[in-house]
Amino acid sequence: MPRPSPRPARLPSRSLCGLLLALVTAAAGAQEIDPLLQSAEFEDQPVRSAWRATGDLALRAESTHGFSNREDIERLRSRLRAGLVRDDGTWTLRAVAKFGLGSDDNADNLRNLDNEKSDGVGIDEFAVGWRGDTLQWQLGKSVLPLAFTPLTWDRDLRPIGASLQHERPIGDFHRFVAQAGYFAPDHLGEDDSRLAAAQFSWFLNEGGVFSGELHAGYWHYDRLESTRRSGLMRSNRVVDGRLASDFELINLQGAVRRMFGERPLELRLDLVDNLGADRDGRGARFSIVYGSALIPGQWEIASAFQRIGRDAVPAAFNEDDWWFHSAARGVMPWIAYGIDETWSLQLSGFFERADGRDERIDRYLLDLRARW
Repeated sequence: MPRPSPRPARLPSRSLCGLLLALVTAAAGAQEIDPLLQSAEFEDQPVRSAWRATGDLALRAESTHGFSNREDIERLRSRLRAGLVRDDGTWTLRAVAKFGLGSDDNADNLRNLDNEKSDGVGIDEFAVGWRGDTLQWQLGKSVLPLAFTPLTWDRDLRPIGASLQHERPIGDFHRFVAQAGYFAPDHLGEDDSRLAAAQFSWFLNEGGVFSGELHAGYWHYDRLESTRRSGLMRSNRVVDGRLASDFELINLQGAVRRMFGERPLELRLDLVDNLGADRDGRGARFSIVYGSALIPGQWEIASAFQRIGRDAVPAAFNEDDWWFHSAARGVMPWIAYGIDETWSLQLSGFFERADGRDERIDRYLLDLRARW
């Protein structure tokens, strides 16, 4: 894919470091706005104020190398999400802004296969939702309300759309969920794409020593030509100036979980088959995770293997932590630690090889995260 000649990545300046420090300070201060947010006792007490602060902070150092035709990537990136949520038990309103700053430029994002701008300010979430005993709906820009893994969707993307969900308990410990939605993925640059999706989920023995979940979904993408013209379809096949495949995905996910005291061991498998591709239309991801960095003082040790055919998924929308978005295979080991209820630290490695190429891309990410 032709790209303009790269400019050397700028080293972090004092202003960048100063802003990163300011973001950390802002996150710590925002957390103190509502100390009841993470208190289980709050659920049984009268609501004093339905509005609360919400957000997360991510600081990342990246080193990616192994390229045969370009320079290595060494950069720092930061992202702050901050906003307000109103939830009275029936209606939910979310208004969250996003701020980004990196040692690279936005002009490098397309070439670096990013799904988010390095620098800028924008709307992260702006949505309204309603929920009853078994039914709920959501309208606006927010997190994709489906179960997914990095194989099929990037968790940082915020599509605009509408979704409907029906939930029904099965006995005392099992649950069935059916949901459907229609979305505009709202990617970088020109993106008129649309996603219609439906998913059925079963959650088994929730809260038990042994538990599991199953998800079966159908994802239908449309109007992808503008996304291709923007360069976002990346490694998907193009014939005579048009995408060679449609994208109608059958997605199957399964997970089993075993608790060892307070430490979970989880095995998860994600399979995808693109019915709109006449070849190279299948992908798979397997992960094993022991422990959880969401628990203060606990280590998380894990690894994932991923294999994606060239047209198994639209290469614009899956996880950009992986360098290759299709036509590749790789392994991702990581280790994380839950510092406290707010902060966690994670070191990840990605070792990937594209189909038909000898070079191996090695990527290392160090992430400091906070949530409130």
